[in-house]
Amino acid sequence: MDPRLLELLVCPLTHSKLHLDGAALIAEIGGLRYPIRDGIPILLPHEAQLPPGVATLDDSKAKFPLPKAEL
Repeated sequence: MDPRLLELLVCPLTHSKLHLDGAALIAEIGGLRYPIRDGIPILLPHEAQLPPGVATLDDSKAKFPLPKAEL
């Protein structure tokens, strides 16, 4: 993945930076794991793999809410 693109991408739920881990991008806040398919990052929350201990996307949103100014 192009490092310049990686600098621009953020998690759509937490707006935190993403870091490359194999064939996925992982959010610094919340730990959601977004797949990369055919070189294209899939930044759709329903496509993300949840981190251990988080059962649903709603649980993740509750645990890592956006600041009120960003809602």
